[in-house]
Amino acid sequence: MSPRPPFWLAEPSRYAALSQPRARIAAALLALLLLATLLALASPGPPPVSHTPASRADDQRDVMLYETIVQGIRAGGDYYSVTAQALRTGDYPMRPFVTFRLPTLAVVQAALPRLATIALLYALVAGVGYAWYLRLGGVFNRPAPRLIALALLASGLMAFVQSDLIAFHEIWGGLLIALSLAVRREDKWIEAVAIGLIAMLIRENAALYVGVMVLFALAEGRRREAIGWAATLGVLAIVVALHAHAVAMVVRETDPASPGWAGLLGFGFFVKTMQISTALDLAPLWIAAPLVGLALFGWSAWRSPLALRALGVFTAYALLLALFGRTDTFYWGLMIAPTLLIGLAFAPDGLRDLIAAAREPRRKIIVTRVTR
Repeated sequence: MSPRPPFWLAEPSRYAALSQPRARIAAALLALLLLATLLALASPGPPPVSHTPASRADDQRDVMLYETIVQGIRAGGDYYSVTAQALRTGDYPMRPFVTFRLPTLAVVQAALPRLATIALLYALVAGVGYAWYLRLGGVFNRPAPRLIALALLASGLMAFVQSDLIAFHEIWGGLLIALSLAVRREDKWIEAVAIGLIAMLIRENAALYVGVMVLFALAEGRRREAIGWAATLGVLAIVVALHAHAVAMVVRETDPASPGWAGLLGFGFFVKTMQISTALDLAPLWIAAPLVGLALFGWSAWRSPLALRALGVFTAYALLLALFGRTDTFYWGLMIAPTLLIGLAFAPDGLRDLIAAAREPRRKIIVTRVTR
């Protein structure tokens, strides 16, 4: 069966040439995915934000912690001593060492005026937008869908243009992952690797993104690229070892330990974090949740190696949040929030092609006996 003419995409979707049995299996899996997103309705979430100035200390407790650390370094303090004091004052856990963020972001921000840091954030947001504008060129068969895809990107960047979040590590990590994905091409991957390394040095759980890129490079037979990505993981390992040693020098045996990260809150918690982290927060959860599922489906519909890599990254962070996330670590979702909703722009072609393939009547073979 030849592929159907595309609807929005410049090329047929991944589901355009499916046989009827495979299309029906894919349709059943999509239905299960959409039903699974409704688990978010029963999933716990972070405490509601009051948005009142008097409650800022409660609403943005972590942000104020990071701001305090930056101010302490500006005043001449050592990062690890300042951070240890701030964590103790805020009654935060201090063991294991991963409760301390890597010093990269705080040290850089302490060296820059606040306005310069805000300008750098907005420049990075603009860079992400421009990179995806270029990356989506030629993907759609007319300008309107491309503009819709960019609007969906903007809806994923809603939290990333809030200047009062500049000290939040996931804000920078999520933007850098989005930029790395956009600039990576089969014949041009060094820039993406470098950006991925910066993301990890700011927020070490960006290593999950880099690990996925290593696996895909190996699966595609791109050995040099795989070595490049893996080398950055080696750099991170050295940095983390030095970081752990520095933390051990300032932590006391009486300091509190983390309760652990085995939250086991499930797939519904991942869906809820995606709502909270994007413009879907403006919609009721019963509407937003299926849209998250359709966005994931849309990425699977775009016939592109980039789409598969992006889908792999989303899946990896979905597992991270479902298995290890807690209600107070919902912000891990910011690591993939910028690009997730772009998948909704690919979904119309995928849905149309999948439904058409599932309804395709089986061709009957008629055998006629000719008697002479």
